[in-house]
Amino acid sequence: MDVTELSLSCDQTDAYDNIKSILCGAGIDLESGLLTPKIEGKQAIAAVMGKAGSGKTLLLARLVKALDEAGVDIVSGDYEGRRRKDRRTLAILAPTNKAASVLRMRGVPATTIHRIIYTPVYDPEYERIADWLAGNGERPELDGLTDEALDRAVEFYKRHKSIPGALAAAGLRGSDFITGWKRRDEPLDIGFVDEGSMLDDKQFEDLREIFSTLVLFGDPAQLAPVNQSGNMVFDKLPVAARHELHRVHRQEADNPILDLAHALGDANLGFEDFEKLVEETAQKDDRVVWGQRVEVDLMARSPVLVWRNATRIRLINAFRRVHDAPEDQLLAGEPLICDGLELPLKHRKKRLDLEARGLIKGAQVIYLGPGKKQGFSRLHVIGAEDPRVSAASIVKIELPDEDEPFIPYAARMGATFLHGAAVTVHKAQGSQWQNVQVFAPDLFVAARMGRLEAGQPLWKRLAYVAITRASDRLYWVVRNRLAKPTGPLDVSDLRTGPVPLMLEKETE
Repeated sequence: MDVTELSLSCDQTDAYDNIKSILCGAGIDLESGLLTPKIEGKQAIAAVMGKAGSGKTLLLARLVKALDEAGVDIVSGDYEGRRRKDRRTLAILAPTNKAASVLRMRGVPATTIHRIIYTPVYDPEYERIADWLAGNGERPELDGLTDEALDRAVEFYKRHKSIPGALAAAGLRGSDFITGWKRRDEPLDIGFVDEGSMLDDKQFEDLREIFSTLVLFGDPAQLAPVNQSGNMVFDKLPVAARHELHRVHRQEADNPILDLAHALGDANLGFEDFEKLVEETAQKDDRVVWGQRVEVDLMARSPVLVWRNATRIRLINAFRRVHDAPEDQLLAGEPLICDGLELPLKHRKKRLDLEARGLIKGAQVIYLGPGKKQGFSRLHVIGAEDPRVSAASIVKIELPDEDEPFIPYAARMGATFLHGAAVTVHKAQGSQWQNVQVFAPDLFVAARMGRLEAGQPLWKRLAYVAITRASDRLYWVVRNRLAKPTGPLDVSDLRTGPVPLMLEKETE
């Protein structure tokens, strides 16, 4: 069933009515469907907060559906079409590709914050096709494109609402129709931001500059950004602007993973008591597994979640050893995490090209093999709408007890990567996987240290975030052991996506 068809609970209805009132004050009446021009200089900010299972995504989807039915244009990250003076717009955003993909899988047309801050510049000839697909122009006639090719583009756009995907279906490459990227020079209208707990102050200020009406959706029980001293951006909002969802949805109530997550809210629950609860749950429900070892087969697609960097590095090197990975090269199928871009300021266009295609800090990537040019790698960006890229890469393999990482691949400049078979719980925020392994010995250390974050035991916040990354099955790993793989690494499960973006030409 579509999430927008489900009934709202009482606290969701209250939050919906409050957001509806804010939108009405901004000139969008969801009751009558009446839209009036945006009031310049007026800004409204609100937050919808709730723990896992409280229905934040359901509420967001319901609001998106109502705005769409009222005639508000939903702005994607790939094309906006011609501006109209009376046009009202909505963008649904998430901090990472993976978080945006989680929303898209639930029927919400989300994109990343970066793809809204920076917009593509289209070749004028092919912009005519984009305008036509978006309903703003007549069917174009272009040399080199047949009627059959345009028909394929139309059919693709009807199904996926992606301009680049539609142009690719017509036989074009990204480098044919996107000539560059620019920072948005005009503000937008309404912004819904999922995973608001991940935002830092700089991102929040960027969003405030772009949107006149901004609604953040976030979980107050998660970990705050590392540089925020335990605070989240919605902590600064007035109490009246914060709407909290308390009730766990009925359809989620039999989920043992969520039950464990909510059990952490008991102030009297200690770590040993919680582990006993996990073990008892595992005996009753196979969606929770009491693991005696790390399952190496799962690490290629969903990293083991740890607290300490030393644990992360040890697990990564163990993963590579059991797969007989050579020290001087990567195997196709090895997971990577983008650690940023090493590009000088004069290469700003190259930076925008890479970031706009999903290679932003924290992006999860699968290595597919070397590129055609030295220093390039073929990559699959997890959660990106168009996942296949080839880009200049600097891959760093960290080693236990070594200050400097080993670098099997290195271009002079480009995207930098760390290995992704294990990641810290902080880095995992905003992501979700079907199967998640939590390395419990690390959380035990955090519990013994007695550290607090924002008044709560750190181990509980870590456990809450780690547990709620699992959608189907949670593995609570209690011993420092690694299973043997059942087969070699494989990439046949990765979809190719609609657009074969050719970055080698653009970023060399």
